[in-house]
Amino acid sequence: MTAPYARKRFGQHFLVQPGIAERIVGLAELGGTQTVLEIGPGRGALTDLLAARAARLVLIEVDRDLAAALRTRFAATPNVEVLEGDVLRLDLAAHLGQFAPATVVANLPYNISTPALMQLLGAPELFSRLVLMLQREVAERICAAPGGKDYGGLSVVVQVVATARVAFRVPPGAFSPVPKVESAVVVIEPRHPTPLDAAQRRALRHVVRTAFSRRRKQLQNVIAPLTDDPYGVLAQLGLDPRARPETLAPGDFVRLTETLASQSPAGEPTTKTPGHQEEE
Repeated sequence: MTAPYARKRFGQHFLVQPGIAERIVGLAELGGTQTVLEIGPGRGALTDLLAARAARLVLIEVDRDLAAALRTRFAATPNVEVLEGDVLRLDLAAHLGQFAPATVVANLPYNISTPALMQLLGAPELFSRLVLMLQREVAERICAAPGGKDYGGLSVVVQVVATARVAFRVPPGAFSPVPKVESAVVVIEPRHPTPLDAAQRRALRHVVRTAFSRRRKQLQNVIAPLTDDPYGVLAQLGLDPRARPETLAPGDFVRLTETLASQSPAGEPTTKTPGHQEEE
């Protein structure tokens, strides 16, 4: 059967170098007992390797032709399940069930990489490790340290609930069709137990978005939409009111969120003025 062609609307770039596939699967550190979730298996460059090393392999593929080809290919492989659908719309907790926490391996399309990551880390308790191929710039933002130009909302939201590191870079020539940008493989390991509950993570994201939408401003002005007493809040936390958001460590944002939430009747920080462009 002819391999399905890449569809531009899905942002598909298929991995074609077996050596890189081996390195990616190696980073998953599978011992034959794990449940693995592969997002966007495409033509299956990683899938054969994963099927041989996982107790259970769940494939999520949005492209119906690719999903059909994968069902045919693995029809006689009982530990492989193919789900046709958009990872951003699927109830991952329901599909994993008692098999969580699972390992995630994915070559994420560039156009959904950040939303997909937020979907996964929206329930970090479901996962033990994520090995993700991403656009290099996104990978570097995820792992960036405070103070650098790459550090931002995405860095904070990920690093609060997980450790993250760039494992290696992948050149454009490793894919077909060849993308215009370089890729990188990042390894993310959620912290267990999860440091914040769902409501606290939601509040943190609100504070971080507000802060980094005004990243060129001083903290005293950055948090003004979130509190009637920005100087008092910052003094309580021992934070310099003249500092910029990118100088705060992830833990500082957690403390800031907790303090702002304690002042709110709803228990979560709320924006007092509208109109801020959110960044993550």
